[in-house]
Amino acid sequence: MRISFIKLVKQNLVEITLVLIALLFSSYLMFFTFYKESGNLFIAGKAWSDFGSHIPLIRSFSFGSNFPPQYPLFPGEPINYHFLFYFFSGVLEKIGLPIDFALNIPSIAGFSLLILIVYIFASKLFHSKAVGILSVIFLILNSSLSFLYFWQNHRNSSDLFFDLVTNNSFSSFAPYGEGLVTAFWNLNIYTNQRHLGLSFALSLLIILLVLKPLISNKKIDLKLSLILGVIFGFSFYLHIAVFFMTLVILFFIFIAFTNLRKSIFFLAIPAFLLSFPQYLYLQSGGEGFGLRFVSGYLTASQSTFDFFKFWIYNLGISVLLIPLGFIKSSINARKILFCFIPLFLIGNFIQFSPEIAANHKFFNYFLLIGNMFSAFFLVYIWKKNLFFKMTSIFLFTLMILGGIVDFFPIFNDQRGALKDYENNKNISWIQENTPKDSVFLNTTYFNNDAALAGRKIFLGWPYFSWSQGYDTEERDKEIKFFFTLSKPDEACRFLDRKRIDYIYLERQPTDYSYIEGFWGKFKPIYENKDNESKIFEVKSLCLGS
Repeated sequence: MRISFIKLVKQNLVEITLVLIALLFSSYLMFFTFYKESGNLFIAGKAWSDFGSHIPLIRSFSFGSNFPPQYPLFPGEPINYHFLFYFFSGVLEKIGLPIDFALNIPSIAGFSLLILIVYIFASKLFHSKAVGILSVIFLILNSSLSFLYFWQNHRNSSDLFFDLVTNNSFSSFAPYGEGLVTAFWNLNIYTNQRHLGLSFALSLLIILLVLKPLISNKKIDLKLSLILGVIFGFSFYLHIAVFFMTLVILFFIFIAFTNLRKSIFFLAIPAFLLSFPQYLYLQSGGEGFGLRFVSGYLTASQSTFDFFKFWIYNLGISVLLIPLGFIKSSINARKILFCFIPLFLIGNFIQFSPEIAANHKFFNYFLLIGNMFSAFFLVYIWKKNLFFKMTSIFLFTLMILGGIVDFFPIFNDQRGALKDYENNKNISWIQENTPKDSVFLNTTYFNNDAALAGRKIFLGWPYFSWSQGYDTEERDKEIKFFFTLSKPDEACRFLDRKRIDYIYLERQPTDYSYIEGFWGKFKPIYENKDNESKIFEVKSLCLGS
């Protein structure tokens, strides 16, 4: 028995080592960017904005009452956001885990699983563990030309290596900063969008199992197809965009491989039955997501030359290696890559949400498979003579230079502290003294105390809700209008119509200013003189008005 175990370990030493590395690296990545200590939440500077949405959503499930789900930063309508991942984190906090563990554990599991699935997919597709390992490296270290921007900014430096390892800002950060290389190729997307790693991993796993009869010469298992359909159907609210991307890929697999059609058909039945009600609930919230055609992602309205220049800078040497890998691969491998190419085209020419930058997910997903072909080509030429081995090393270096440059700004990022309920009297009072399903009319909208306490606020940071299709402009006008009212009966009618339970006034200047004299007539149910914040209960305020 012992000999068999040792033999098993030796045979799978690469895979066991990869599992350990994946878990350790993912744990470092997630806890480095978000942890809790001494009653404070510490959030990496480059993740700060996204967590302004994630934490209120988690807390709406752990400390609040949010079913049927509404977006806690825009209550009153069904949620438009894929909330399942953060619902699970909320459940973990609700049963007693600290919020950093409640969020980081599924984040670690998701990103680790993505690393392993990429390795398995590439290894099976090209029958090479080396291709699998390189594919994982290319997942972690992107192939962009961001290193050219770094060199341009530091070429006169006397110590280039020191500048590299101490660098804390991205050399290119389009469309939010300078340069052509976007903010979406580095590991920042997985530390900020915590649900993305698990969503990609689950999708790739489903596709890999659908392709299993083709890759491994196994029989089609229709029971497995039904199980995959159930899992796929429940994944709709894990990540809506990834769900639709998976549908697109499966559709093209259905066209490309006639022998897999029966399997995909059996998968599609439970997937449709489970996802369609979720889709209907999604469409009932906000304004919905209308499709419109664009010309070239972030280069829309620019020239053809600008389009190609943009993608050369963002894909780097992958622009060359993916086609070369395609040419040298098997017919089935080529057909599989063809099934993923529509993602790249859709991301460039169809806009789904108010913000075109959100299409980055299509390219991230395409590159998971595309760079397997880059890895295959490097392994292919490595097996030839010394000249090709040297060429392989050179091309590999070009593939990861951008990723190395983009890693250190994450590694060197500063964490900001946000007081949680243990150190914030306002949060703890709201938790202990207000119903869990309460709605607060707020005067500040980013990391608002009521939202951190798990309550809903009338309008959170508008960017979050706007990007999900809600009419934030109208709600912003409504809040401004409310704070111009000077008659109690008018104010009460507004509050009743909008189903608001509490008014939370904070020290001015705030995001919304209010008339001091008017509110001085009423007695708050809570007042914190340290930061001049007051909470008014609508029920007692409007009694008899």
